[in-house]
Amino acid sequence: MRKTFLTTEKYYSMSLNAKIPEGNINQKWENYKGHVKLVNTANKRKIEIVVIGTGLAGASAAATLGELGYKVKAFCFQDSPRRAHSIAAQGGINAAKNYQNDGDSVYRLFYDTVKGGDYRSREANVYRLAEVSANIIDQCVAQGVPFAREYGGLLSNRSFGGVQVQRTFYAAGQTGQQLLLGAYSALERQVALGNVTMYSRHEMLDIVVVDGKARGIIARDLVSGKLERHFGHAVLLCSGGYGNVFYLSTNAMGSNVTAAWKAHKKGAYFANPCYTQIHPTCIPLSGDHQSKLTLMSESLRNDGRIWVPKQKDDPRKGIDIPEDERDYYLERRYPAFGNLVPRDVASRAAKERCDAGYGVGTTKMAVYLDFADAIQRYGHIEAGKHGIHNPSSEEVIKMGREVVAEKYGNLFEMYEKITGENPYERPMRIYPAVHYTMGGLWVDYELQTSVPGLYALGEANFSDHGANRLGASALMQGLADGYFVIPYTVGNYLAGEIGTVPIPTSHEAFEKAENEVSARIEKLMSIKGTESVESFHKRLGKILWNKCGMARNEQGLKEAIEEVRALREEFWNNVRIPGDINSFNNELDKAGRVADFMELGELMCLDALDRKESCGAHFREESQTPDGEAKRDDSHFSYVAAWEFKGGNNWELHKEDLVFDEIHLTQRSYK
Repeated sequence: MRKTFLTTEKYYSMSLNAKIPEGNINQKWENYKGHVKLVNTANKRKIEIVVIGTGLAGASAAATLGELGYKVKAFCFQDSPRRAHSIAAQGGINAAKNYQNDGDSVYRLFYDTVKGGDYRSREANVYRLAEVSANIIDQCVAQGVPFAREYGGLLSNRSFGGVQVQRTFYAAGQTGQQLLLGAYSALERQVALGNVTMYSRHEMLDIVVVDGKARGIIARDLVSGKLERHFGHAVLLCSGGYGNVFYLSTNAMGSNVTAAWKAHKKGAYFANPCYTQIHPTCIPLSGDHQSKLTLMSESLRNDGRIWVPKQKDDPRKGIDIPEDERDYYLERRYPAFGNLVPRDVASRAAKERCDAGYGVGTTKMAVYLDFADAIQRYGHIEAGKHGIHNPSSEEVIKMGREVVAEKYGNLFEMYEKITGENPYERPMRIYPAVHYTMGGLWVDYELQTSVPGLYALGEANFSDHGANRLGASALMQGLADGYFVIPYTVGNYLAGEIGTVPIPTSHEAFEKAENEVSARIEKLMSIKGTESVESFHKRLGKILWNKCGMARNEQGLKEAIEEVRALREEFWNNVRIPGDINSFNNELDKAGRVADFMELGELMCLDALDRKESCGAHFREESQTPDGEAKRDDSHFSYVAAWEFKGGNNWELHKEDLVFDEIHLTQRSYK
């Protein structure tokens, strides 16, 4: 079928082949590993692999492949792999080890993940993720990651949204930092041994494709401005997500879509681009001056209670509102899960309360996250431990705060530094914000994109989270892909490449790719307009947040497409980039990334417009239940939307049908 929409043509193809192994779901990965092609040690030393990004997925992949004997080149645009955005993850990492003996299992982690993603993820990939999750914890403990421990020495666990068990391992509120330091130490060991060559302050600006296969990259030295050519028998993209397309997000300021987008324009399909993770627990926006939002870990929802006043536009402070005048709306609406509903459910509920006039704070676009009950509960428990049978209220509060501080102290300190308010004494104010992206490059079971030899790991691919990611699963996926999946799957491909001698970077494909990159940079610098890159980025973000954010409708999406196109044309005619090309130029770097965001923004709106259903955090206003919940349309949209770039404003839509053999499709309920 072919039809024309606006000026964009869409074509529909047969379902994509995800190369899922045969057999029962609990045997697929073992069967794959048992029959996969191998590369012997001597041949590994002849094979070069390029890794883009050195967060958890990239660092773990580079370290593991280097240790296996491959010649690895690792690239990051930061001055050190330790500055990757993985470091900002706070609350924990999931694993099905069932330390709590509370009913957890590999199957339950698999089930929770598919259900939490609103039945829009691929079963085989999710089950594999659940299978290898336990190995991740053992690997990280061996690296010295200081996970929290119980009194007896066992690793401690806590709950995250969308589950009824405790499976999240954590290191206070800095889990991502500690995991990244573990992966970084493994990476640096391979650097010291000469198995990995590290290129910091380098940004990948194009993929080089030779005879249909990914064979290298064009990178820019961000200090000197020089363009470089690098060959690889395979290229691994571990460059994270694209949440910064919205301008305001919890992502690091440098996080971008450029590596994935360049791969997309060289033939890699982009899957489910409109799937964005909205995190319910962020410090609210305080004004137009902000350029970033701050995440408060979802782990806070273990002990914090979320509420709003029962009275609209209540002018009182949170601590002055009595208990019977508070609406603990998540506990009221979803009694089975309460404050630990999935992120998308909690986010939509907060938005609904604020839109209805029950918001708090100066902007009225916030809800309360209150630890008063937790402090009391922990205080009484501690008093009992110390044999204090009739503790005073002051003793209870003191001991309770000490327990909360041990579990969440750095998060509370961060909140107080940013807001000037003491969260031990008054409720925090939170509101949903863009956090993670479930969309990304389409990959098959082997994590290979539609371009042979080009792989995408971690947040850069779409594969494991469907329409909504459960908390503490990002770190799990990044390390699973890097430590335990890619060593097998890339080896299966490289076994057929051992006879391929390194292609000289003087090859015409490298020459052409570098010339195209250079011409684009020259064009950007020649515009000499009047408006800053930051201004264009902010305007793009407002369009996307208002019309392709938590709620969207057909009219708004059509308007957004036209507005993004007009903004992109204006950008290429009026952007101002100071400095020059052959030196450190942060504005030039940013301009290239924002230009890519402009193109991605259009595809996001096209994808959202095509998907006429509500799923996950993506609330299509035309598709909702009588009580205002998201309503899926499984008969028409139970597929992965994988878009192929056709030039200009044209994309071809390929569909991967989602088949659910293990889990029965049903409308989600957390009540």
